[in-house]
Amino acid sequence: MPHSPDLDRLAATVLQPGFEGTAPPGWLLRQLAGGLGGVVLFARNISGDTAGLVRRLREENPQVVVAVDEEGGTVTRMEAATGSSWPGNAALGLVDDPGRTERTGREIGRLLDATGITLDYAPDVDVNADPDNPVIGIRSFGADPRLVARHAAAWITGLQSAGVAACAKHFPGHGDTVTDSHLALPAVNASRELLERRDLPPFRAAVAAGVQAIMCGHLMVPSLDPELPATLSRRVLTGLLREELGFEGVLVTDAIEMRAVAALMPQPEIAVRALAAGADAICVGASSPGGENVTELREAIVRAVHEGVLDEARLAEAAGRVRALAAWHERERPAERAAATELDAEHGVSLLGLDTARRALRATPGGTLERPVLTRPPLVIEMSARPHQAIGGAVTYGPGEALAALLPGTARTILTPAQHDLPELGESPLVVVTHDAHRHAWMARGLVEILRRRPDAIVIEMGLPGRPVGAVYLATGGNSRVSALAAAEWLTGR
Repeated sequence: MPHSPDLDRLAATVLQPGFEGTAPPGWLLRQLAGGLGGVVLFARNISGDTAGLVRRLREENPQVVVAVDEEGGTVTRMEAATGSSWPGNAALGLVDDPGRTERTGREIGRLLDATGITLDYAPDVDVNADPDNPVIGIRSFGADPRLVARHAAAWITGLQSAGVAACAKHFPGHGDTVTDSHLALPAVNASRELLERRDLPPFRAAVAAGVQAIMCGHLMVPSLDPELPATLSRRVLTGLLREELGFEGVLVTDAIEMRAVAALMPQPEIAVRALAAGADAICVGASSPGGENVTELREAIVRAVHEGVLDEARLAEAAGRVRALAAWHERERPAERAAATELDAEHGVSLLGLDTARRALRATPGGTLERPVLTRPPLVIEMSARPHQAIGGAVTYGPGEALAALLPGTARTILTPAQHDLPELGESPLVVVTHDAHRHAWMARGLVEILRRRPDAIVIEMGLPGRPVGAVYLATGGNSRVSALAAAEWLTGR
């Protein structure tokens, strides 16, 4: 079968691999020089000179699309070490001020633009229809499709006004699942009518807002395709997203090493079949030490064209969209870089983000306590489940540290699924911090036992709220640095 002489370069253009370390390894620089079209950054790549890292990548390929997964809130790469300066989507949905959401997107866009990043794999526009969802939860603006749609459009508008492309995810909707697609293949057993009413409105709003990219989820949606997951389904990617919703931007896959699809077939086959179905960019979060898997993916794509499995015109179309995104970024970047954000003088976080976190707090008193609830140093017990892989790492951003700064002498204990024996509760004021307690049996049992022994305990829920318990039940609507600060301020009357 005849093919263009730059077929290998076309194959390279559609790949977006990750790498280890804060400096680009030699294999990555060689791949970029050979036409690699994208790179995705994770917390492991972020340092004090991320802008220098991005410049080095562009020295090898000026058109490279540099992507990052910066949602704000619980999923942050740029501020993973300290916790995000913005409380995340659930808090924005609780406040329900689209103008504030747009400003939040703009601030995050300015943060990313300062490093030269092209594409943000955000916002999450899934409608969190199932509160037991293990991977979406507070990453969603909420459970109301209309609310999610208006905030998705606002966030996208704000981010892209800073010259950074947004990427709405996870098409056609990851909210009604009880399976983490990092670990297994989730199924969305909803009728087409329900999908139209519940899951698709935010994606339609994103397209109408001019979103530059959409990420497909590794999901089985039998009402759309009973045989193939969305990532590999032409019915879903081309038929529904392109032809029905009218999306013309870059369609990127979720990371192809995720078990939802990696358990079905080898990565090279996933890449080829996703491209054939309509994807334009293949996200490869984990690369082998020498980048051998990236070379293998390039070779598999070229071979698929030679063998007639993948049409060359389809590959050229995908590469063209990736290059158009890089051109959009260069065209839309502000001529003069604005300040990233107005900072809170005391804490050095976004003033807007901290104010949003304060407004998102929901307090339910269970007794006669009045503010300030805490006037002397408490014991803080933070219950922390193992973070899902979208979060990355094991950092928790509970209010223990903030309370210690406000009330010197505060003691802090962290409980995990592996080590969840309760400490001596003593007589100090007691604060118990949970993260989606309704989803974790060990956490729920521990909370019941603590309240049996200390019914005067204050409970702070930093995930989705459950039934209010304790002397005071404080739901933050976010798991971030500013969410922790806002909770600590509220409890101490600051």
